[in-house]
Amino acid sequence: MVEKAPKYPLHKLRENISSSEKKIWENKELIHKINNDYLYWDKVKYLKFNNWDNEEAWFEIKFRRSLRGIRYYFCGLKIVFDYNLNDQLLQKLHYLDFNFGAGLQKEELLSDLDKQQYLKNALMEESIFSSMIEGATTTRIKAKEMLRKKAKPRNKSEQMILNNYQAIQYISENQDSDISLEKLFEIHQIVTKNTIENRHVGVLRSTDDVHIMNEITGEIVHTPPPYEELDELMQSFCEFFNSNPKENFIHPIVKASILHFLVGYIHPFYDGNGRTARALFYWYLLKNGYWLTEYLSISRVIMETKTQYEKAYIYTEIDDMDVTYFIHYQVKVLTKAFEDLKDYIAKKKEQRKDLSKFFKINGINERQAQVLFWLEKDSNRFFTVKEIETIFSITNQTARTDLEELVEKGFMKKIALNKKASNYWKGDDFDRLLP
Repeated sequence: MVEKAPKYPLHKLRENISSSEKKIWENKELIHKINNDYLYWDKVKYLKFNNWDNEEAWFEIKFRRSLRGIRYYFCGLKIVFDYNLNDQLLQKLHYLDFNFGAGLQKEELLSDLDKQQYLKNALMEESIFSSMIEGATTTRIKAKEMLRKKAKPRNKSEQMILNNYQAIQYISENQDSDISLEKLFEIHQIVTKNTIENRHVGVLRSTDDVHIMNEITGEIVHTPPPYEELDELMQSFCEFFNSNPKENFIHPIVKASILHFLVGYIHPFYDGNGRTARALFYWYLLKNGYWLTEYLSISRVIMETKTQYEKAYIYTEIDDMDVTYFIHYQVKVLTKAFEDLKDYIAKKKEQRKDLSKFFKINGINERQAQVLFWLEKDSNRFFTVKEIETIFSITNQTARTDLEELVEKGFMKKIALNKKASNYWKGDDFDRLLP
């Protein structure tokens, strides 16, 4: 549990202001770090200040944050929150604006062939890790194999992953659309299909027996708004999602982060709120021109920093609904996901050098060269027509032709499973036929 910050008496705060400038100057580097990293009291109370009591320092920090804070009234006075765009956050937002939008074009970052592979991989990674955050237990290898081969889910974990994968595909296809309650319910239906009771799928909760619990202590850490307010709150959510007027403009990444937070805070559904929140975060960024989001595994970074993710929610709620904590966290996640993508692309470009020998084989196209590369790396791997169709986003007939040609050339062998389906394995003469 996170400790609540002490409440400083107003008269003492006023008395302290006259002498605070000198103390701030003496501790300027530490204050700069606290504000840049947007630290909460649970970190500030352990820092060592020069000639300054930690509680006094904390309240001076809070006071100065309030001076720069922006207040937003959501659904009238039902939810009131503040956010603070400090220098470091503005710098990171500029970095993301430049790299996620016009600063880099797809053609400059990804080759035509790799673009489809990167996108498929990112969609799979996002669906897998978004499910793992909510408790899905499987391996990435098994999950990706299921998605590539379009196999039927064998358990709840695999069903969650398939659902998330289909939800992301739905969002990708509808990314320019406005959202409505009906579309919100449709997203929830997709992400929760066959994983929760049917009566709770695609409908707002109708009771208040939903609480966010500390998994270790069992203590209640958040009680969502009453169910009677949900219809009005979620109507306001849709309006907030769809509009960003000039007179009350919010930076799109900031707004996407707030939308993500609001779904978790309002908790409109009995279950599946986290998966729905992350899907809507993804949707809002795509809708506002951040095309590179589609190639990122945002949930993988969240999974790796799950404790920070949970604390970002808690900090916001217990520090007077200052949603800056959550915005800071989401910006860090996007930055890390982008850096990971650059590393991934660099590795793939190195791998393409290893593909060069396969390109030299007469009559081999780029897709077939990639299949041969995978077979050389893993002799126990096999392919199906459906899998090749999914990986390369090609027609069933083109996928079949690619594999059959490799069989004719002796690089693969075809093993029939029944009258309709076959698996394609590494051929017995594979190594001999390589240049």
